[in-house]
Amino acid sequence: MRKLLASASIGAMAVLLSVGAYAQEGTVAKAVGGYTFEQAAKEAPETKNFHSADGHLTFAIVTHTAGNGFFDPVYVGATVAGNMIGAKILLLGSESPTDDPQREIEILNQIVQDPTIDGIIMTTPQVGAYNDIVKTAEKNGILVATTNSFDDTIYNRSGISHTGQDASAAAIGGAALAKCVLDKGVEKGSIILPSSTAMGNIEVNNRVTAAFNAIVKTLNDAGKLQNFKVDAGPENVGVDANPQDPVNSIVSLFESRGDVVGAFTANNVFTPALAKAVAQIGKTGEICAYGFDLGPAQQDAIRSGDLTGSLGQQPFLQGFWPVMQLYLQIDRGISAANLDTRAQLVTKKDVELVGKRYEN
Repeated sequence: MRKLLASASIGAMAVLLSVGAYAQEGTVAKAVGGYTFEQAAKEAPETKNFHSADGHLTFAIVTHTAGNGFFDPVYVGATVAGNMIGAKILLLGSESPTDDPQREIEILNQIVQDPTIDGIIMTTPQVGAYNDIVKTAEKNGILVATTNSFDDTIYNRSGISHTGQDASAAAIGGAALAKCVLDKGVEKGSIILPSSTAMGNIEVNNRVTAAFNAIVKTLNDAGKLQNFKVDAGPENVGVDANPQDPVNSIVSLFESRGDVVGAFTANNVFTPALAKAVAQIGKTGEICAYGFDLGPAQQDAIRSGDLTGSLGQQPFLQGFWPVMQLYLQIDRGISAANLDTRAQLVTKKDVELVGKRYEN
């Protein structure tokens, strides 16, 4: 037996040694240019003294609402990235639970004058409102990246990286809502898309339009469109609802129509309100209710059935990547590179897989 064990040990060692030998084959020791990869991977000596020249990088991330929890994982992602590169991250934003771009702009106008700031990451929900901030940042030697909401008119757009989900992803939720209605065997009724253009968020408006178009297409493809009234308002950017009292606004819409079989909401203000409205009128499991974002309120509503499903946009990445992009611009001279954080449709069957590491 000992001889067998000894033979087995020798055989196992020979296999390991041979695997190690194979693993070394084809190893690239140096770049074609003659430098080693270990040398090239080192941070540039001057990186930590970019702009502020204080021996460390400082990035500020500013959002238009820090009061409803959506941006919590964004701040977590930014913090994780900052820890990886040894940068100080300032977490800033409006304290409001609803969109407050004016307060965000006030904060941005202050920090863009701060000589200790090396880079700014900002959300841009109000199209056309950020050009002076970007110009001032450029004049002061501060780099800029945008995240979450997208302003394609912003000054120097091609030189500024953007991280976020394309609004067209809302079509996934719209199609799922229409399929839900069809799968229930519902033959007629109203499908509404409550929102508020008064919030001034072009990204949300575009989501509503994308979801509306997908609902119409799915019902039309099934030969059922004529049986339903799909209402996203006169310009297909939302049936007007009050962001200061979203639950009662949606309840009023349900009661005034009297035949609502489906509803879609496009942000973190109206989606939890949609779930509460469904529960309040006693239609849990009857109305196909889909929304946006995957904060704690949405996850609880999916579990209870008040919300049929919701779309996530991987907000952790919306904090993590902009920090890394600014760092790469400073340390590597890598030009602005966008990241589409894609869509994630979550229903009761997979809600327990969400949020394990603060990512949604």
